[in-house]
Amino acid sequence: MKHLFLILSIGLFACSNAQQPVIKKTPSTAIPGDTAWTAKITKSNEEWKKILTPDQYHITREEGTESPFTKGNFNDNHEKGMYYCVSCNNPLFSSLKKFDSGTGWPSFWQAYASKSIKKSSDASLGMQRDEISCQKCGAHLGHVFNDGPKPTGLRYCMDGLALLFVKGTPTR
Repeated sequence: MKHLFLILSIGLFACSNAQQPVIKKTPSTAIPGDTAWTAKITKSNEEWKKILTPDQYHITREEGTESPFTKGNFNDNHEKGMYYCVSCNNPLFSSLKKFDSGTGWPSFWQAYASKSIKKSSDASLGMQRDEISCQKCGAHLGHVFNDGPKPTGLRYCMDGLALLFVKGTPTR
C-alpha cells in the first residue's frame, strides 16, 4: 500500500509540474487565398478612439504622419516577423520584404498580399502621391513610391504607429 501511495504521489507531482502550453493572443497569419481575412470592418470615430492611442488615431484615421527616425516606429527593427494593421490586425508586410530606405520610416518593397492594402491618389501637401491604406479597415498607413529596390522597384513608406509587429517566422 505504501508503494502504491508513493507511485501515485510521484505521478500527481509530475503531472502538476508539467509545462502548460502558452497561449498567446497575436494576430493570425492570413492565408492569401482566403477571403474571410479581408472582410471589411467599419467603426465610428468614437470606437476607433477607444482602441487606438491619440497618435495612432491621428495617423490612421486623420491621415497624419509621424516624424522620421522616431524611436519605436520600426524603422530600425531588424527582427523576423510580420507587420499588421494596428487598427484591425490585417497582415500587411513581412520582415522578409523590409529594407533600409534611409528615410526614417519603415520601408518595404512588397506588401504581404495585394488584397492586404489599397492604393489611392493623394494630392495633399501640393504634390501627387499614392496613399496606402488597409484594405480591411481603411486605416491610413503611408505612401508608396517608385524608387525602391528590385525586384519590384517599390518603396512602401509606412508610418510605424500604424503598424503592429509580431515577432516570429514570417510566412513569405
